[in-house]
Amino acid sequence: MPDLSILGSLPPYHILTYGTLLGSSVFQSFIGGVVAYNCLPRPQFATLQTAIFPIYFSLQSACPVLLALTYPGSSASKNSLLGGGGSTAPSGYTGVLASENRWSVAAPMAAILAANLLNLVWAGPRTNEIMRLRKHQGIYPAQIFFPPTLSACRNGVDWKIETRDGKKAYEAPPHSKAMQKLNKDFSRMHGMSASLNLTALAMTVFYGVVLSERIQ
Repeated sequence: MPDLSILGSLPPYHILTYGTLLGSSVFQSFIGGVVAYNCLPRPQFATLQTAIFPIYFSLQSACPVLLALTYPGSSASKNSLLGGGGSTAPSGYTGVLASENRWSVAAPMAAILAANLLNLVWAGPRTNEIMRLRKHQGIYPAQIFFPPTLSACRNGVDWKIETRDGKKAYEAPPHSKAMQKLNKDFSRMHGMSASLNLTALAMTVFYGVVLSERIQ
């Protein structure tokens, strides 16, 4: 029978949060996304990923914050996650920021948070926007990076130029110059988003190794 009194301490929640972070990252990166790509038609796959990514990256951004808040301080007897004895290192975010944890704990948590936040607020939305533009075969003028403001529309700004190719972006060339640019932009942003995701996953695995040293 497990000792349920441990539920009043930080280690169980720290372990569960780490498991959620690693498990969701591995599943989305190597299982869910791959199966969906192979089984769904391209438009349905794009719709699914567009719906999943904000939720996925929000979860991936929240988990390192929860990891910092639930970080268990080391014990007096040994640098153990569950060891007995009085605490010699603070728990929570103060323990994460301690000088001895700067590179083994704080750095990977910060990298995971930064990579996923960038995907949540920049790379992901920009990739989705380029996908939408490719679908409708429209482009924005070079001076406008994001969709135009309502005031710009009211002032008569010519913010969208339609370039109908008569074919989808992923079909065989030739394509119009506008579509070629969109395809190039999509490849660059998709690669950036994937790189950020893999960076976060690598840092998650690294922190798992650090954490495992305390469960002995």
